[in-house]
Amino acid sequence: MKSSFAVLLMATGLALVGTAGAFAGSNPTYVVTNDDVAKANQNTVTFYVPGHNKSAPTLTRRLAVATKGTGLGGGDFATTQTSVLHDTRRNCIFVADGGSNDIAGIAVSTKRLAGNFSGSSTDVGAPYGIALATNGNYLYAGFTGSDTIATFQVLTGCALSFVGDISIVGLNGGWLNGMALNGDILVVAYGDGSIESFNVANGVPVSNGDEQDSTGYDGGSLPVAVDISKDGHYAIFGDASLSSVVEVSDVSSGQLTPTVVYTLGTGVDSSNIRLSPDEKLLYITNNFSSQVTAAFFDASTGILSTGCTSSVLRGVKQSWYLAGLSTLYTLGTGGVIYVAEGGGRSSYIGILQVSSSGGQCTLTESSQSPVIDRHSNGLMSIGTFLPRPF
Repeated sequence: MKSSFAVLLMATGLALVGTAGAFAGSNPTYVVTNDDVAKANQNTVTFYVPGHNKSAPTLTRRLAVATKGTGLGGGDFATTQTSVLHDTRRNCIFVADGGSNDIAGIAVSTKRLAGNFSGSSTDVGAPYGIALATNGNYLYAGFTGSDTIATFQVLTGCALSFVGDISIVGLNGGWLNGMALNGDILVVAYGDGSIESFNVANGVPVSNGDEQDSTGYDGGSLPVAVDISKDGHYAIFGDASLSSVVEVSDVSSGQLTPTVVYTLGTGVDSSNIRLSPDEKLLYITNNFSSQVTAAFFDASTGILSTGCTSSVLRGVKQSWYLAGLSTLYTLGTGGVIYVAEGGGRSSYIGILQVSSSGGQCTLTESSQSPVIDRHSNGLMSIGTFLPRPF
């Protein structure tokens, strides 16, 4: 497995790298993993079926679909290399083949590969992966090796058509880590303390001219993960940090504004984040203390406040980091959180139950957690179909 330590915390000297309900109509629910297999042309996507036992939720492996591409076996924690699309025209899983520099499209209904789609000959995913985000019309792929963002038009049958590239660079020499998309705005974090947003109204991203160092940068925290509130008002950044640091920027003007810094809980590192479907909780993966934190979020003000932190997950007996996360349900808190665990001989999926009421919350690991992902030893990215609706 390639190193999962790719974000340099310059100020601290620590290197960190990583990177609706259960059913809606006739659409079943799946949890999917980009197994990121580093052997030539042997990467896979594994489909799991969730068990809806409220007292002990679990996952059952259904099948693995070959992408016919090559993974990396690791990467940046925050580089989300799985993107799930659900709309009136298509149900698709897009995954990055970082080693072969392509995107694989898989149709959910058939579990079959629609094809492998490449950008320009200069787009390179190694060494840290390819970040993916889609709005249904376009899919954006951030190539960490070439410092480029490629734009693909999403076609019928989960196919992609390459449109063009732009070059990007962090203010302090960093590369793209996390990337999030909402409406006409695409927000990226470079892992070197700097952040930037782009207008995608016409497809290919155009910088909004707001590249800047985050407020937390002076304190040694580096934004790496990104999420955006449902109304597009706030961009939220999870930081590579010695604690659980999150930063929030008001983007309602169409540009990033100086971030507000929050330290939330006692976990170590916050390189993966995700808002709950109702936006009342922000889930934070504490990648190096092997915990998950939930912070309360006020979507009207952008203010975060301390919530709850899980115990150390049982999967750390086999794995040495936590990475991406997703929720089961598309309403409320999301009900159940799935967390990628990797770095050992095999990878695992942690399962946590969420409870929130009266300004209090709990995160409890299921007795059926973790579930092994036998195809991967460097699991970073995980997704759920049906996806969160924003």
